[in-house]
Amino acid sequence: MTTAHVDTFARDRLPPREQWPDLVFDLPELRYPERLNCATELVRGAIARGQGDRVAIRSPAGVRWTYRDLDAQASRIARVLVEDLGVVPGNRVLLRGPNSPRFAACWLAIMKAGAIAVATMPLLRAKELTDIGTKSEVSHALCDARLADELILARPQIPTLRRVALFETDVHEGIDRRAASKPATFDDVATFAEDVALIAFTSGTTGKPKGTMHTHRDVIAASDCWPKHTLRATADDVFTGSPPLAFTFGLGGLLVFPLRIGASTLLVERPSPEALFEAIATHGATVLFTAPTAYRAMAAMAKDYDLSGLRKCVSAGEALPAGTRRMWKEATGIDIVDGIGTTEMFHIFISHPDDDVRAGATGKPVPGYRACVLGEDGRPLPAGKVGRLAVKGPTGCRYLDDPRQANYVQGGWNMTGDAYFVDDDGWFVYQARADDMIVSAGYNIAGPEVEASLMQHPAVADCGVVAAPDEERGMIVKAYVVLKPGHEGGEAMTKQLQEHVKASIAPYKYPRAIDYVDALPRTETGKLQRFKLRTMAQEGAR
Repeated sequence: MTTAHVDTFARDRLPPREQWPDLVFDLPELRYPERLNCATELVRGAIARGQGDRVAIRSPAGVRWTYRDLDAQASRIARVLVEDLGVVPGNRVLLRGPNSPRFAACWLAIMKAGAIAVATMPLLRAKELTDIGTKSEVSHALCDARLADELILARPQIPTLRRVALFETDVHEGIDRRAASKPATFDDVATFAEDVALIAFTSGTTGKPKGTMHTHRDVIAASDCWPKHTLRATADDVFTGSPPLAFTFGLGGLLVFPLRIGASTLLVERPSPEALFEAIATHGATVLFTAPTAYRAMAAMAKDYDLSGLRKCVSAGEALPAGTRRMWKEATGIDIVDGIGTTEMFHIFISHPDDDVRAGATGKPVPGYRACVLGEDGRPLPAGKVGRLAVKGPTGCRYLDDPRQANYVQGGWNMTGDAYFVDDDGWFVYQARADDMIVSAGYNIAGPEVEASLMQHPAVADCGVVAAPDEERGMIVKAYVVLKPGHEGGEAMTKQLQEHVKASIAPYKYPRAIDYVDALPRTETGKLQRFKLRTMAQEGAR
């Protein structure tokens, strides 16, 4: 495999070709040149199309960067990376910060320099940053100064991490001061289309992070499928929403996709429902990305804000309940565009346009992708039969040096871990997750990771964590805990355990419900029988 990377870590740790999914490029627009840098294509491509003076990035704080401004900002930071920090093509650069113009410029700068972005969510703690940093062997880190504490704690545990630079700070060694003194030009590295551009991490059922490698071509191909054929936004649209840019849902919806069409994105650092409504009303946002839980919470508040400019609303991250769709339509008059995507596939591959909606169904395969429902024998099932969702297209799963590649890719198909059926009209209807992941308010949470945190508390003898149904959030994290002698369950203990989890791993992963039991169901060999806990959680919700 030909590469522009000097540091070939990522290329050397791709799965063997025979374990790759089938990559299909059926649409004419998916035929790309051998050399492709996604930042060049996204930013300078817009400038070349005569869109250089259009606003690309804005923020509630008053930032308004045109495409020329954005190219200049990213070029200056790319110079800092290469000239001051010693980044070479193929180095992995950990990126940490909230959704902000500076974060977006840093991501694009990493692309320009031919390095590999390893973006991390703001809520991650030192242990999680350590796991991600060591797995991807990051050499550099760019971090918002306001979120530096956890990275500082993690740094000694990441032996490959040589340089850390902060942004959103005036310190002399910070990115902002360094970049201000640099020329606003940079020769973007002529990466190959198949060079890895980013490693996006997702947690599996074991809680061990899986790094999904996506190429420069993946980024552009995803931009040329669902946004073009299903979302159908235009250069006059203003995108905004809540998913972090460290999620591929947020990276696509709030940065890559708007840039691909010359549109504008409004980045909100703390996207509470109130903040999103204020942003929509004040800045004329027209396209909204968020999770079903947020739409449900926001529906009751919609009447208090001017949403007259809003015209498209996108939901992903978890299944969209029919009731939530109805509530939002009644409150705003807008039909939500539902979709399913995975970190492994980069973004949405089954969806529907806003003028073709069917309550309770996710949609049909996005042009450029193929999908089917497979039985246990690996053959497609007839309409109405529930099985395993299988997908292929111009993007696909390539895990970073991980044996779980063989589970996710089977027979050339990406097996998403979701249970679906197809109705008589070809619509895909979601049933449940097929593995032990807990999807709550749009976040994927691994039960074993929460268990490991709880087990570190001195009062806990044993525990098991599963998903429990919840009307508001769809699913919540529920823990079944066996306490050591001398400790009693109750509200005080529950609060203590919840605070313990919040302090040791990302706070959104904490168990919102805890039941105290005398023993957990286990096999004769000692393995936890989570299916029995799931049954208990289902029965307890009735």
